[in-house]
Amino acid sequence: MDDYPLLNAFWTMCLIFLWVLWLILLFRIIADIFRSHDLKGWGKTGWLVLVIVLPFVGVFIYVIARGHGMSEREIAQAERQQKQMQDYLRKTVAAGDDTGSRHADQLAKLADLKNHGDITEEEYQKAKAKVLA
Repeated sequence: MDDYPLLNAFWTMCLIFLWVLWLILLFRIIADIFRSHDLKGWGKTGWLVLVIVLPFVGVFIYVIARGHGMSEREIAQAERQQKQMQDYLRKTVAAGDDTGSRHADQLAKLADLKNHGDITEEEYQKAKAKVLA
């Protein structure tokens, strides 16, 4: 431990932290390039080549030129995902309620028929098992 002082360990941790931040920023920009609907094929290709071939310069140029829209595109994507999730949940809950209420209605009708003497206990049990199956 004497040949690697505490200050060097601190600087190493800072460099690792900055490297991870850099990679996160780079991947967010690449994702934003693909998410952007206003860029067409060659525009996306140009930005990708710039960001991959000259990463530091490319990322800084991208942030300066198109950074204002990154948050707007990310918010729009999050809203679309939220809406899709809510639609899915509504459909799932509605389908579950419909099936459950339909079974309950059928069981209530069967119990009514049994109580009025229209069907026997055996017929009631068979029909109930069929509904619940």
